[in-house]
Amino acid sequence: MLTNTEHQDKTFSAAFTILEEAIAQRAFPAASIAVTHKGRLVALKAFGNFVYPRDEERSAGDPSSPRTSRESLPRGESRRGGASEVTPTTLFDIASVTKVVTTTTTASLLYERGLLDLEVPLDAIVPEFLTDFRSAAGTADPRRHEVTLRMLLAHSSGLPAYEKLFLKAQTRDELLRKAFAVPLTADPNSRAEYSDMGFILLGVALERLAGESLDLFCQREIFGPLGMTNTTFHLSTDLRPTIPPTADDRTFRGRVIQGEVQDENASVLGGVAGHAGLFATAEDLAKFAHAMLQGGHPILRPETVALFTKRESTPQGTSRALGWDTPSTPSQSGKHFSPNSYGHLGYTGTSVWIDPTRQLSVILLTNRTWPDCSNQAIKHVRPRFHDAVLETLEDLE
Repeated sequence: MLTNTEHQDKTFSAAFTILEEAIAQRAFPAASIAVTHKGRLVALKAFGNFVYPRDEERSAGDPSSPRTSRESLPRGESRRGGASEVTPTTLFDIASVTKVVTTTTTASLLYERGLLDLEVPLDAIVPEFLTDFRSAAGTADPRRHEVTLRMLLAHSSGLPAYEKLFLKAQTRDELLRKAFAVPLTADPNSRAEYSDMGFILLGVALERLAGESLDLFCQREIFGPLGMTNTTFHLSTDLRPTIPPTADDRTFRGRVIQGEVQDENASVLGGVAGHAGLFATAEDLAKFAHAMLQGGHPILRPETVALFTKRESTPQGTSRALGWDTPSTPSQSGKHFSPNSYGHLGYTGTSVWIDPTRQLSVILLTNRTWPDCSNQAIKHVRPRFHDAVLETLEDLE
């Protein structure tokens, strides 16, 4: 992929202004973006600081501040105006974008190799999905036999969206036993409901099909071949201060979450899970998106990419493809992405959107969850940013 970012500040001034204003209005303290267009990296830029500078200033004046006491503030290496500055090489916790970069791509690779059948029932690979549920509930649920890997990928399994399993489990094995026993809340394939639970179980199934852990498989089969040298589930202790914090977690872990996964279930799972846990730079995700725009080369075949990124026909009204999402109305992708586009969001304020028609990808990474996950302003900022990027490119053509 060629790089042509020399004039990005002028070219994308409208889009960059949206992010700068969002930071000033405290939608998120930090952001990093990458845009690829027709085989070129045309924008790569970082904005803001690890935390809001006023948080540090307030903490310096009031060391007993309950939200950001001096002891709890995150550490950082490069500092400007009292807060750690974000650079284009800064890694972010990409949260549920993990689902497409690792889990969905792993499923695609195993499918290509004849190791994964989309229609196989989950219990054929993970029998605990039946046995642990029966043990916990005391009765069987025959609907569980109907849950397939396709349904897990398409978020139509009937599993609930989310469960606070971390409150009931202290180890990976304990949390997985709880996940295996989570009851269905709908008949399989009767509705689309985005489900972390489904992707936790899908991650387990993929590890069993691959014969190794998700992190090892992805490093060898995805990150390595694509040159994603700054993408990992595992951050060394010395790297942690260089990561923007995602939360001041006073209720569960009792510390600032910096350089470790924000998602509590993924944390108990050891930071490696099918639904969350990956850290990456915007540039590395641009490399991944570029490969998808090249028909999956060099890791996947075009027909596999087409299969996994095409919107499912059932359940009725779903916007989901296999692992991926597609633009809906309204969409966090904005107004201009083509109908055959696909993408995914992450809880920490991250997103990847890819448009094969325009040969375009837009990566946006933030830590909108700092300090307490309550800020939802990203939902307004993100589509405006996407619209500004696409409108700029349309004007140039």
